[in-house]
Amino acid sequence: MLLLVILSACTIPRPIPLDPPIPPTLTFTMSDGTVLPARAWLPPTGLGWKGVILALHGFTDSRDGWELPAPVFAQAGYAVFAPDQRGFGATADRGKWAGSKRLVDDAGELLAQLRARYPGRRVVVMGESMGGAVAALLAARPGPSPDATVLLSPAVWGPGQMDVRLYAALLLADAVAPRWVPNPGSLAQHITASDNIPALIRFGRDPLTLRRVDVRDLRGLVALMGEAHDAMAHLHGPVLLLDGRRDQLVPPSATASAWDGLPASVRRGFYPNGYHLLLRDHDRALVEADILAWLDEPDRWLPSGADVAAAAWRGDHAWQGDVSELAPAAEDGFWQEPVWPY
Repeated sequence: MLLLVILSACTIPRPIPLDPPIPPTLTFTMSDGTVLPARAWLPPTGLGWKGVILALHGFTDSRDGWELPAPVFAQAGYAVFAPDQRGFGATADRGKWAGSKRLVDDAGELLAQLRARYPGRRVVVMGESMGGAVAALLAARPGPSPDATVLLSPAVWGPGQMDVRLYAALLLADAVAPRWVPNPGSLAQHITASDNIPALIRFGRDPLTLRRVDVRDLRGLVALMGEAHDAMAHLHGPVLLLDGRRDQLVPPSATASAWDGLPASVRRGFYPNGYHLLLRDHDRALVEADILAWLDEPDRWLPSGADVAAAAWRGDHAWQGDVSELAPAAEDGFWQEPVWPY
């Protein structure tokens, strides 16, 4: 039962009509020959470039996940390059989990290619959810790092933050039926990744959205989330970390645990009305403005006051009262964790 709950939201519940695909703007070729299709949004002609953003999408998402915020960043002077990460979107190995190291290595290669293509430009790595986990690992490892890193609802719910019985169920399923793709259950209908319903419909209709996730892929994601959680204590370079109180996908206890080990230099922003997909929410303009303000002047207060809200959330231990709406009720209190569907 536990395993079904975990996996029930990992696939699209029923066939839906798909939107016409949007062709990639360009491709990036990795050192092993793998090609990553990408979309790009460039600043208007005549507008000086402030920098380049490498945008890393979340689990089951694709390059299209940035189509709402990217034009805003481009209008502000930042060229945005959003690739399909390996195993997602339109990559040749779509649906095959590449492993944490390979995903982070790809991000490092993309960073190096953008720096070579635009010498002297500031390169920012921005990651959402799974992409935030990849960006965190990139910002924590030795060697060349981004000029700035923005983490949006990073996926930090690893084995160390899960109920031991929940993780044991995942390990058992991986041992018995690693390629099992479960039939989604009713729980998926109650997951709210954003309050922007048209954006969620667009995500569901996008042909690049990954609709089949098996047990082995999920175990790989959990491993990545655990590594990202541990990496948060080792972030270096300018880092902006943004989370929302209405996030139903990363448990507040896991977020709070990751925050505990952050270096003092990391700026934190917290949005009381923010869901998991902060840059798709109806209030995404607040998040976009905070990111742009921080990139311009990292030592100033965030315009929305999200940094003050972050201090309040942690300072009064408000997170301890946050219970995920996804946690199924159980008479004996056995279940205490939400599912991870995205």
